[in-house]
Amino acid sequence: MPTLRSGAIHLFKLAGIDVYLHWWWFLAAAYFLQRAQGQYGSIVWSVLEYLALFLIVLTHEFGHALACRQVGGDANQIVLWPLGGVAYVNPPQRPGAMLWSIAAGPLVNVVLLPVLYFANSLTAGMSLDVQNLVNAVFWINVLLLCFNILPVYPLDGGQILRSLLWFPLGRARSLMVATVVGFIGIVAFIGLALYSRSVWYLLMSAYLLMNCWSGLKQARALLKIAKLPRREGFACPSCHTAPPIGAYWLCRNCNQPFDTFATGGVCSHCGARFEEATCLDCRRQFPMSQWIPGNLHNASATNPGFHPN
Repeated sequence: MPTLRSGAIHLFKLAGIDVYLHWWWFLAAAYFLQRAQGQYGSIVWSVLEYLALFLIVLTHEFGHALACRQVGGDANQIVLWPLGGVAYVNPPQRPGAMLWSIAAGPLVNVVLLPVLYFANSLTAGMSLDVQNLVNAVFWINVLLLCFNILPVYPLDGGQILRSLLWFPLGRARSLMVATVVGFIGIVAFIGLALYSRSVWYLLMSAYLLMNCWSGLKQARALLKIAKLPRREGFACPSCHTAPPIGAYWLCRNCNQPFDTFATGGVCSHCGARFEEATCLDCRRQFPMSQWIPGNLHNASATNPGFHPN
């Protein structure tokens, strides 16, 4: 996955969300325009088609980001790159919140379907280039929608599948099932790439494989730590999960691990006091006073694992 440190250019900021464009996008644009020669009477129409692709992907990612904010999550950055877009979203670690944050992206494409279909019907009698452009934009949106809802992790479809399975199976097991299904889809992708001799399909297969493998390793780790004993009487305000019992918090003063809930936020080694505690499950930080009892989920079902500070 691209990062903001790997050659992304800041384009603008909208609704508090910074939009970046990876420099690889320009290479993809040059490749696309070269392949599009002869489809229109002028290269200007090819440029307009590529810009339409840019806008559709961008609105899709804004769908993710705004939905994530709606459920109380963090979403401040979007990166566009040749293989699509990445909205850096961090929804509350609950299945419903995750499901809405992910599903909102494809829903944007669904909303665009009748709009673009109607626009396509209005081009009758116009120039051939206009008809071809609007028709191409319509099918671009259709193909992006169909591709994104494939149940291949980490595509939207794979993450939607994981979110739905989260309700009955819990976070760890749902991720495990989603990645296994994803690997099956990736095998099909690789076969398609070899059959069609497509460099883009091959690159996409490699991208999906790396992310799916990462998801599988995370699922294995989550399953291992799902058996950790939990401290009753406290619940994360975001994911509603009880914190584990043990020295899993790292003191920023002496760099020693301690159990912040056992000591009331005081390091047992140096005596430093911390007014806030980080949830080791969803990685969000809240004042100790906000960690309240009640709404505690079954730790073995919902625990996504801990990551020491």
